[in-house]
Amino acid sequence: MFRSALALALLPAFAASADAPQVVGAEALRKDGRWIISVTLTHPDTGWDHYASGWEVLAPDGTRLGYRELAHPHVDEQPFTRNLTHVDLPEGIDHVLIRPRCTLDGWVASPTRLDLPN
Repeated sequence: MFRSALALALLPAFAASADAPQVVGAEALRKDGRWIISVTLTHPDTGWDHYASGWEVLAPDGTRLGYRELAHPHVDEQPFTRNLTHVDLPEGIDHVLIRPRCTLDGWVASPTRLDLPN
């Protein structure tokens, strides 16, 4: 009985994890020596209680290079694209990592690789 109750209690946590934001597209554009990073996310936003709340740009070693806050739910706009401008990327790297987060589940476990154009 206890195991069944525990399994039922944990079920919503596992179900919510399946609804983590996903990067479905990303682009990097170099302009005037700095970068513009555009990211397209999809997430089943339900409102203020559960929505994709931001994404970060990471160097290959995990150093944060930029953060784009998403200040409101996008319930009726899926997928959606937002930009982060004036990003300084270290010389010599050939890719960055994009890691989204949501208000309920936090940061996704595995970031998405974005190869940089030459």
